[in-house]
Amino acid sequence: MSSPVERFRELLRIPTVSHVDPARVDVGAFDAFHEGLERLYPRLHAALEREVVSGHALLYRWRGASDAEPLVLMAHMDVVPVVAEEWQHPPFAAEITGTGADARIHARGAIDDKGALVAIVEAVEGLLADGVTPAHDVYLAFGHDEEIGGTGAQAIVDVLHARGVRPSLVIDEGGAVVRGAVPGVSAPTAMIGVAERGILSLALTVPERGGHASTPPAMPATARLARAIDRLRRRPFPRRLASPVRAMLATAAPHASGALRPVLRRLDGFGPLLARVLSRLGPELNAMVRTTAVVTELSGSDGQNVLATHARATVDIRLLTGDTVDSAVAHVRRAVADPSVEIEVLRGNDPSAVSPWRGDAWRRVARAVHATLGDDVVPLPYLQLGASDSRWFTRISDAVYRFAPFTLSADERAALHSHDERIGVDTWLRGIEFYRAVILDR
Repeated sequence: MSSPVERFRELLRIPTVSHVDPARVDVGAFDAFHEGLERLYPRLHAALEREVVSGHALLYRWRGASDAEPLVLMAHMDVVPVVAEEWQHPPFAAEITGTGADARIHARGAIDDKGALVAIVEAVEGLLADGVTPAHDVYLAFGHDEEIGGTGAQAIVDVLHARGVRPSLVIDEGGAVVRGAVPGVSAPTAMIGVAERGILSLALTVPERGGHASTPPAMPATARLARAIDRLRRRPFPRRLASPVRAMLATAAPHASGALRPVLRRLDGFGPLLARVLSRLGPELNAMVRTTAVVTELSGSDGQNVLATHARATVDIRLLTGDTVDSAVAHVRRAVADPSVEIEVLRGNDPSAVSPWRGDAWRRVARAVHATLGDDVVPLPYLQLGASDSRWFTRISDAVYRFAPFTLSADERAALHSHDERIGVDTWLRGIEFYRAVILDR
């Protein structure tokens, strides 16, 4: 029988790439991934009930001694596209470099998010081999299109909601074990997302009559659009400490260095100053203290000598807890301050509900962290900056956490959605133990 690492590598080699354009999706790759899971994890597929939802999303139910207070372990099987020429190792070869503690698996999806998915099924397969029956039902929820919106996860939530299933704990991808996430804290921290920012995409459009570029108007559409973009950049959303960020800083205070500890202990007094400082310490910390907005797409004329009839920009906005789609649109209107610039909402979701950073569910995750990832690791609540499938599960659970049980360097985190994604072999194997510990802790 193959080893856990070889099974992981086999599934990493299947290019389950998501595309916004359905015509570009290789459906056969997702079928192959399903087949690979069934072949590589026979005990799981013999013991658990399996459903295919919304085309290729997978929902498994492991019946426990009780169906009350079930656990949901989440991950997604799809990955983002690659530019193979940018990679040092082929993105779907799952090559291993190094030996011992330095061994690394290089592949798209090694962290985001097949690392978690395969660690989960490895944990379940191993527990079944040990004859374990969980105290409560365990659901495995594996989306197939998280990277392009998560319709699979939404459909799974619909199924569970219709059956009256209300999980006591949901764990999805998110933070990891890192160093240096909080200024002044040198201990490794398990960054456990208790909430995530909302998503808003806006189109800024300036219409124009068009015509020949040799006779431009005084304020062409492209210039008016450029002015609007610059005004938005010069008028950022206000800084503040949202509740998940306050929780992170307050929890980190006892572990902070002497100079910073009293500041973190007195957030009511130092909050505005701290928000200002954090906003200047890099993009990640800035994104924790304000709603962010950035132009990601620009379009104008199709011809070099033709005036644009529509100049258009797409703005990607990530909403801080407490802000809403409506409040963000109002801010953009005030910042642009030009009625000739049309503002259209392309899609939008308000920030997720905030899960508790105290109580039984939180302690269950924290115990698994300490038992498998290190007694010195400090579990910290935090605000997840990106979106995940877990946001749909807040509809049916009050305890939704975003945490991948892997110790990652800054370089490894930077490779997500970029080239040279990779994970340490020992790091991944410890992740299996984390999921075992969560399942057994009841």
